[in-house]
Amino acid sequence: MRRNSKRRGLSVAAGLALVAGAVAAAPSPSPSQGDFDVQAALDQLDAQVQDGMKRTGVPGVAVAVVHDDKVVYQKGFGVRDTDSPDKKVSPDTVFQLASVSKPVATTVVAQAIGADGFDDPLKGVTLKDPWVSSHVTAADLLSHRSGLPDHSGDLLEDLGYDQAYILSHLRFEPLTPFRTSYAYTNFGFTAAAEAVAKAEGVPWDKLSDDLLYKPAGMTHTSSRFSDYEKTADRALTHVKTADGTWKPLYVRDADAQTAAGGVSSNAKDMARWLRLQMGGGKIDGKQVINGEGLAETHVPHSISHPPAEPNAQPGFYGLGWNVRYDENGRLRLSHSGAFALGANTNVTMVPSDNLGIVVLTNGAPSGLPDTIALNFFDVAEHGKPTRDWLPIVAKSYEEQLNQGGSDTDYTKPPATAKPAQADSAYTGTYTNPFYGRATVTTGQDGGLVLHLGPEPQNYPLTHYDGNTFSFQTAGENAVGRTGVFFTDGAMRVEYLDENGLGTFQRQQ
Repeated sequence: MRRNSKRRGLSVAAGLALVAGAVAAAPSPSPSQGDFDVQAALDQLDAQVQDGMKRTGVPGVAVAVVHDDKVVYQKGFGVRDTDSPDKKVSPDTVFQLASVSKPVATTVVAQAIGADGFDDPLKGVTLKDPWVSSHVTAADLLSHRSGLPDHSGDLLEDLGYDQAYILSHLRFEPLTPFRTSYAYTNFGFTAAAEAVAKAEGVPWDKLSDDLLYKPAGMTHTSSRFSDYEKTADRALTHVKTADGTWKPLYVRDADAQTAAGGVSSNAKDMARWLRLQMGGGKIDGKQVINGEGLAETHVPHSISHPPAEPNAQPGFYGLGWNVRYDENGRLRLSHSGAFALGANTNVTMVPSDNLGIVVLTNGAPSGLPDTIALNFFDVAEHGKPTRDWLPIVAKSYEEQLNQGGSDTDYTKPPATAKPAQADSAYTGTYTNPFYGRATVTTGQDGGLVLHLGPEPQNYPLTHYDGNTFSFQTAGENAVGRTGVFFTDGAMRVEYLDENGLGTFQRQQ
């Protein structure tokens, strides 16, 4: 049975802006001249996809390519579910987009508020600094320059808190300098979208339907997890198991941060969306999205990757897009999506050449969709891939996934470890203004158990040394074993404490 991980969070980054950093860090090829050779890239695309699937083992892939307002490639590969190999992927198969949801969401916002509206202060967003709260705009939050820490609120999602709780508790997060610092925040992004929807008087999922999906003919696209779940032709999320096989072990409910990572769609619908993106908001002769508003999403608003050396290109973040300019000065827009528990996606386009590709996969982050897109544009521009992109991108994902782990190996207690006190010294109820209530109890088979979250998740504690214990983290943002430190009247949980918010006070 697949485990429902709704209470385990949304995503490792719900999508990761890291691929742009990997590209920026890689050596640049010599500038090319002339137009893209799109046909050459299309001729190699099947082989590129099949080779990548062979190297990674990712079970299912769907790809669409748009050029000059035409869908010139649309194909599915592999299977939707490794437990049912007869269920093949097609261009109609619905995938979860993870953070490719972000440029989809800003398309909706562009229509709702237009270009000028992005710089208007938002109502209903409360952050730690009252001045920032009164001045923060949609552009600030959608370009990750609000000052919120990296991935603010994601651990609350892991613990099972709903959207309303998480957005209302962003006010506890410490802020870095407003509009001069960049940190990728799924719930900051979601806060902006929800504020826009509230001003429009409708829920975000309905606003997306009304302003984009229905008028653009995206008939199999939704911002509701329930719609994905009831779709018969859907790709299940897969993770790589210890024996090297890919299995559909988890269900990913992304409703809590739906604008940032909760869209589901298929290659056919995403091809229509690419046509609209490169058509200035128009598709099939109909102006669906405000053109000036859409154009505003495509320009830099934050510096996401400062140049590593004097001659290197910086990386920028627009509004839901990674933005960079290549050696020929062409604007390149891209975004990746990643669920650690089973999805990886990419969209890349060069508007000046009216060329875009979207790659959807149903496997945990491997770098495959990014590699397919990078190879496609390399072949179009240079006649062949300029380097082996897969290990470069895979390394970026691996580094992101491994962030936040403890420096202590809790599986190896010190030889001089002090004994723990009696269980009663630790059991009881603890409270925290950000993470809520926690309890420590004695388990049925002895030993201590930590209970976290609104519908308590149970974590058996293992003694390490003195008043220090550990437990195995779980879910999208799992970091292996983490420490729990008891002092007089308090308990600090190591992996919850990155921003100084992880101390719980014991109740008398």
